[in-house]
Amino acid sequence: MSFTKTKLALGVAAATLTMAGAFIAPQAQAAGSSAERVADAAARKTEALEAQMQQMAEQMQAMQAELSRVKSSSASSTAASAKVQELDQWMASVKSTPAQASAKDNLVAVRGGWTSLDQDRGGNLSEKGSLLSNNANNDGFYFGGAFDFNVNNDLFGLMDDTSFAIELGIEYAQYGTGTNSVSLLAVDTGNNNNVSLGDAGLTNRTSTDARLRINASPKIKFMHDSKLRPWIIPVGLDINILGVPSNAVSVLNAGMNFGAGAEYDLYRGIVLGTDVRYHYATSSLDGTPTDGFNAGGYVGFKF
Repeated sequence: MSFTKTKLALGVAAATLTMAGAFIAPQAQAAGSSAERVADAAARKTEALEAQMQQMAEQMQAMQAELSRVKSSSASSTAASAKVQELDQWMASVKSTPAQASAKDNLVAVRGGWTSLDQDRGGNLSEKGSLLSNNANNDGFYFGGAFDFNVNNDLFGLMDDTSFAIELGIEYAQYGTGTNSVSLLAVDTGNNNNVSLGDAGLTNRTSTDARLRINASPKIKFMHDSKLRPWIIPVGLDINILGVPSNAVSVLNAGMNFGAGAEYDLYRGIVLGTDVRYHYATSSLDGTPTDGFNAGGYVGFKF
């Protein structure tokens, strides 16, 4: 009896174990499948989060690039605005500044004074051009005009405040009168008789000893921008024209002139000046002397 109970107990235990195993195995399998699904879902969520993070990072980079562009554009716009404002201020200052007259360096002048020849025309018929005028007076007066064209104010870079100009001038000089000294005879071709020029009314006539002089000279003016300006002419060209022809009936020769002077800016471009010159030719004009000395003054107008 005791053995039978034992077998019965063992049988019940075995059946219980079998039923428990049958119940636990599906539960364990189900639990394993659920864990896998959870893991898969977590992995998918992780991938989705990573994709979202990557997308957000790209969006942040794009936003940073756009922000940098906007800042750069704003800086450029600010710089442009500042430049425009600076130009506006400059234009306003220019408009408010009184207009200043430009420097006047060119000059037109009228001049005149005393003149003296080294030799007069009086003398023997064969000397000093006295055939048509025996004027013994070598002193006279002159008047004329000149134009100074300013080239630069630094003497070609050699000296500061020193102007270089070209002067073109013309002057008329008069030294008195003389008589016609011709005493030769002319031949009357009609009757082959000698007739003196006196009979023809050609002697004992007076003529004015006048001269015309044209010059082109380099002029150096010192003390630029000063009211008082000394100047010199190192050497210039003269063209001498006689009013009464020489003994050879020539009227034209060339020479040189050397000069010095000073001018003072009196009022708004009106200047007063002094002018001293010596005129020299290497030879007389077919016996007629042309060398002489001038001293005078001038009134000039700058422009």
